[in-house]
Amino acid sequence: MAAFELRYARAFQQVAAAQNLNIDSVRQQVADFAATLDGSRELREFLLNPALDHKDKVKVLDAVSNRVGLDKTVRNFVAVLMDHGRLESLKDIAAEFSTLADQANGIAEAEIVTAKHLSEDEKQLLGSKAGALAGSRVRVTWTQDASLLGGAVIKLGSQVYDGSVRGQLQQLKRHLAGA
Repeated sequence: MAAFELRYARAFQQVAAAQNLNIDSVRQQVADFAATLDGSRELREFLLNPALDHKDKVKVLDAVSNRVGLDKTVRNFVAVLMDHGRLESLKDIAAEFSTLADQANGIAEAEIVTAKHLSEDEKQLLGSKAGALAGSRVRVTWTQDASLLGGAVIKLGSQVYDGSVRGQLQQLKRHLAGA
């Protein structure tokens, strides 16, 4: 990660917070624009080309912004990145923004790996347990791994809470080998 990515992300997070923007909506808008940019070679080449007239780029940006449904603040953020030749780093800056916004709102990232598919009630219960472990609200990424045999593994930052059957069997194996 380049240092400039964090600077742009921090500035954008501060602006979004000052304007009381819905962070999830801002995340989605930036992701939508990034997907549009990635999906169109012509658009990417046009907006990233330093030889083209700035006014023409702004007109195209405005047209894309209207089509994708960008808030004025998000559109202005993208324009600043374009003006400073940083548009190619939009995804990395957006990821930093997301992290900073979560920190400011007291939200931790959690990854929960389960052996089987869970119902929504089970997910809600396990998510609340992860929040209790984190001491804050959590945004959960769910994955499945049948090799766990049962139970779940919760990852909060560098902390791993292994409540899987596989983990318990491995722990028992280490205990018996040491006895």
